[in-house]
Amino acid sequence: MYVCICNAIREKDLRAAARCCRDGAEDLYARLGRTPQCRQCLDEADHIVAEERALACCPA
Repeated sequence: MYVCICNAIREKDLRAAARCCRDGAEDLYARLGRTPQCRQCLDEADHIVAEERALACCPA
């Protein structure tokens, strides 16, 4: 699934970046070589990043 249509950032790529870095969504976009355009995706991106980090801290 695409999280950011403007930059073609997929959820799996954002999750992988979140596992490697402790940055927020905007910083992770930069690590992926992109910048937020319309910014409508950032709330969802932040949610995905937080979810991924919670899973990493407390695996089921």
